[in-house]
Amino acid sequence: MIKELFVDYYKNAIVNNWNFPALQDYDCGIKKDDKIVLVGKNSVNWGCVYLAATTYGAVIVPLLQDFTPKDIYALTNHSDARIAFISEYILNKMDVNNFTLLEEIFKLDNFDSYFVRNGESHTYGRNMAEVSAKDFTLPAQPNEKLGVILYTSGTSGSPKGVMLTLNALAANIKFARENMFLVSGDKLVSFLPLAHCYGCAFDFLYPLTEGCHIIFLGKLPSPQVILKAFGEYKPRLILSVPLILEKIYKGKIKPTLEKPAVKFMTKIPGLRSIIYSKIRKTLEEAFGGNFIELILGGAKVNREVETFLKKIGFRFTVGYGMTECGPLVAYSGWKTNKLYAAGKLVDCLEAKVESSAPGKIGEILLRGENIMCGYYKNPEETARALDSDGWLHTGDLGIIDNEGFISLKGRSKTMILTSSGQNVYPEEIESRLCNFPLVSECVVVSRAAKIVSIIYPNPDLTKGMSSEQIETELAQYQKQINSEMPAYMQINKIQVRDQEFEKTPKKSIKRYLYE
Repeated sequence: MIKELFVDYYKNAIVNNWNFPALQDYDCGIKKDDKIVLVGKNSVNWGCVYLAATTYGAVIVPLLQDFTPKDIYALTNHSDARIAFISEYILNKMDVNNFTLLEEIFKLDNFDSYFVRNGESHTYGRNMAEVSAKDFTLPAQPNEKLGVILYTSGTSGSPKGVMLTLNALAANIKFARENMFLVSGDKLVSFLPLAHCYGCAFDFLYPLTEGCHIIFLGKLPSPQVILKAFGEYKPRLILSVPLILEKIYKGKIKPTLEKPAVKFMTKIPGLRSIIYSKIRKTLEEAFGGNFIELILGGAKVNREVETFLKKIGFRFTVGYGMTECGPLVAYSGWKTNKLYAAGKLVDCLEAKVESSAPGKIGEILLRGENIMCGYYKNPEETARALDSDGWLHTGDLGIIDNEGFISLKGRSKTMILTSSGQNVYPEEIESRLCNFPLVSECVVVSRAAKIVSIIYPNPDLTKGMSSEQIETELAQYQKQINSEMPAYMQINKIQVRDQEFEKTPKKSIKRYLYE
């Protein structure tokens, strides 16, 4: 158990940054350890409820606003929550009679009571007595206490509610405070979903302890909206999923680099450095121009994109995390992270690779301060994930070098074992396919012992093209990739989709739907 208390981080942050907006508490008969569901878009009210619950001693249960009403009913009921804070636009699509245990629902938008099962409604404390920084305090909560239950998916299969203690949250915050660079007054633009632990930990929990100014994007964060906010607020730290950078590279940078004149100039060292410098500065300005670094996480980064960004000196790094670690597993700053590595193992964890021989790819196992204590009311899944020695079996395949840098190869569930006994990692083939202009998205799967690539073509580039023309172009991509890969990794068939793949809130494709 680390000595730094989760609650103390916020007591000190509020006292030391008193001129920033303060938090208020609420009173509706909630006892310590009671569960509180929280569903809605990123907002100040979302943050207030989260911190009010965790510092009070209750257990917060954030649910992704993208979940269907059916998912929200099922997960809320499974969590045993007594009250819920839900955005009004979500409530308008719901039937509260499907909640079996909730005693009261509040509108997250204004904290008005929306539904009461029995008795009188409660009012959020809007007119609390003023408190000075000198007098402010929070009740002590031990770090071993359960703080959050995070559901990683909807109702497909048995619900898996990841239980994170305050110690797990505090371990993530402690590492960030000791290894990242924010100071009081720094601005951040929060657009990753706060109900996902990646955005919550590093767009909200950590910067708040430093006294930062967090701007929540209240609308659906399209790339255009996000880049506009970056230009306006010029954030000091940017957390993103790779998709945004990959779209910029593929849509704007790569077409420029492939122009004959530019292609010729990049072969001349002096001109190449000028062109790369200009591209880097333009890219930096697109992200506000004031950031210390941009951290990519939540999905694998396309190798071609990563190689180019490293080549031009763009200030980015790649991290590795998972909900069961709340989320951080590995991180290294942009100056020190190795190319194609997903960061360096954090100091609150130990790791090992379960493989057939030293130095071989295998499943990554983790143990330490920020590991979950199990899945809520799901002992079978808990036993599968956590062994008797406390090792978390991540399901991620990779290697760890002697300096602690982790290189990921894919998920054990998606790895394809060929009839000849060879391991094929679909992500490697997908990364190559997505470099071609006509490929918007793709998923590589195994069907009848054959490697099949399912492709959604770029609609902007296929306008006016017949299906035969599209298939001919994709067949050329298939031929080129197969010429560069070993026989056991050859693509046997390409299947064309006419619509985007279904995705998670962090924009990862729901692979299980297509396998």
